Amino acid sequence: MRTTSISTCCRTSEKDYEGPARLPPNGHNNHRVEHVFHLLERLRLTWLLAHLPPALVWAVYMALNSFVTVGLLAVLALVTHNPFVFPSLGPTAYLFFFTPMAESSSPRNAVLGHAVGLTCGFAAYWATGMHPFPQGFTGEVYWPRILASAIALALTAVFMAILHIQHPPAGATTMIVSLGILAKPQYLGVIEMAVVLLALQAIAINRLAGLPYPLWKRERRSAEGADGDGV
Repeated sequence: MRTTSISTCCRTSEKDYEGPARLPPNGHNNHRVEHVFHLLERLRLTWLLAHLPPALVWAVYMALNSFVTVGLLAVLALVTHNPFVFPSLGPTAYLFFFTPMAESSSPRNAVLGHAVGLTCGFAAYWATGMHPFPQGFTGEVYWPRILASAIALALTAVFMAILHIQHPPAGATTMIVSLGILAKPQYLGVIEMAVVLLALQAIAINRLAGLPYPLWKRERRSAEGADGDGV
């Protein structure tokens, strides 16, 4: 009797492979990996599923997406000499491809979340004296900088709650700006543009994989999972 587990599904021969529809519907992670199998079908690479563990296939999918999306922005940063790559961009890319159908992974929440973080971070940075983050930081306590980061994170939390925005990486963005690491006014627009470009890449890749990934805001559904990853 043929089992319906993901592992068995992915180790059958390419001739017997019946596609993602054979995945069990009640597995917690199945809805996260099913689109990867759909994409491999479209690219005629289902033979990979016959020879490799599903966890490895998913890991490679995540690695390639992360490398390509952030790599393209890194090239843009190199060509323009602007910060199109910054620390909090990594967590956003991770959300886009690890839990693409989660509310926090929607383009709306990513774009607006980082915008709120940038605005609140710069407001706090300006209000506390606009002290740039020193090169060769030795860990010295500097109270205006500590106050700026505390105010920035608090304001970001308030506005994200009021606007119903869920995107945790925005908390890192507001810290980066409020601490003076990337706080030049001309950088703020560049950082936000980088988020928009990353969101566009996420739309293209996730839709290519067959996901009903939103162009802006994910529609709420009564049957969505408790962890916010329901489709």
